[in-house]
Amino acid sequence: MEGLLIGRKRPIAELEEALASPKPELVALVGRRRVGKTYLVKQVYGQKIDFELVGTQHGNLANQLQNFVLRIARFFPDFPIRQKPNSWIEAFDLLGHALETVKKTEKKVVFFDELPWLDTKRSNFIAGLSYFWNSWALNQSVVVVICGSAASWMIKKIINDKGGLHNRVTRRLFLQPFTLAETEEFCQAKHINLNRFHLIQIYMVMGGIPMYLEQLKKGHSPVQNIQEICFQAEGYLHDEFERLFSSLFDHHQQHIAIVRALATHREGLTRQAIITHTKFSNGGMLSDILNELQQSGFISIYHGYGKKVKETLYRLTDFYTLFYLTFIEPLGKYSKVNFKDLSDLPKWKTWSGYAYENLCFAHLDQLQQALGINGIFTTTASFVAKPKDGFRGAQIDLLIDRSDHAINVCEVKFSSNAYELTKSEVENIDNKKAVFQYHTKTTKHLFTTLITTFPPVKNSNLLNHIDQVVTCDDLFR
Repeated sequence: MEGLLIGRKRPIAELEEALASPKPELVALVGRRRVGKTYLVKQVYGQKIDFELVGTQHGNLANQLQNFVLRIARFFPDFPIRQKPNSWIEAFDLLGHALETVKKTEKKVVFFDELPWLDTKRSNFIAGLSYFWNSWALNQSVVVVICGSAASWMIKKIINDKGGLHNRVTRRLFLQPFTLAETEEFCQAKHINLNRFHLIQIYMVMGGIPMYLEQLKKGHSPVQNIQEICFQAEGYLHDEFERLFSSLFDHHQQHIAIVRALATHREGLTRQAIITHTKFSNGGMLSDILNELQQSGFISIYHGYGKKVKETLYRLTDFYTLFYLTFIEPLGKYSKVNFKDLSDLPKWKTWSGYAYENLCFAHLDQLQQALGINGIFTTTASFVAKPKDGFRGAQIDLLIDRSDHAINVCEVKFSSNAYELTKSEVENIDNKKAVFQYHTKTTKHLFTTLITTFPPVKNSNLLNHIDQVVTCDDLFR
């Protein structure tokens, strides 16, 4: 896999432009853990990196500074270190002098990885970094790349900093997980030949996280791969959950408590419902945790159609986290878990429907392209209504509200074969539309859109009641 870069066209172009530009560049690269940030930087810059420092998880100031000195000695073996630094300002001053010994015609490249780990309590790391940029780098031909998995920390402390780094970041790059199309390209490059339904199954478990996809074995079915990677004691994802959260958040048990509550409510929870389930107080701490989970890609916010802000729904949308809490944790305590198909797993039907909905939410651009509305301004929303005035209750997980006076009412159905729409399901869809129209008083036309895996059975229910069909092939665009 050395040298392979799937997708990432925009961040690659931005990094190359930063190297070629005539001014000093401070590039902030943000993305969840295991998404490939370090790999991207090293593939684009490679031997052009003149200094690299990786933060030490749970290290104190002394540990971090010792690591810094060792890296100075590694990258600048002829540079004399007369006195070891006792603060970050001294350390960055030392780095500036060391970099001045590098003679090259193109820009120097400095790479700080896992930046949040360097910012230990009362270490004044940000002050040191600000000093380095404002007093040295700003007057040099240099690219400084700062990278971190704790997205909320990067956004708060670096991108939105009100101190010495205010407005200093020249490029902001947010690295996203692979799409389905990129996942397919990734597997093909590794000579892992799986059809698209198999890839959907893999994606519903791992998402588009490159490090997770790296664990797939050639010649193994999705079930075989999931069995080995998730359920065997030595499997990479068997105990990734705790590592993942502890590496991102200082008080990660609070974040896990919210994630656990959301995992048991597929429709999502309001802020007040989260408070009820977790017993957290309604204050700034809860807001910070929800923001951190959202910015790190674990949860998503869905606004109810025509609803007030307080009725906003928080939904667990990280694929691995949902799979772990549904299956790996309950079953993983056994040394061996043997199943011949995913459908043998308990709660499989509920999980697969929820996971496939999340997959569709993650591919809204492809969905809108398939519907031919990618050139139309749209917003997405959900809708929930309790029984009222003789109408039954209804829930619609995905509405696409369009500026051309129409709304797509999406019905998402995961199926391992051609889906066959029944009369009772048609009645349920009609009820949802009637309830929606009654409560919202909308005058927009409602298109009924079926999103499923394979082309559905063409019966009278489908032909008479469904306006558009989107299959998994459309999501691979």
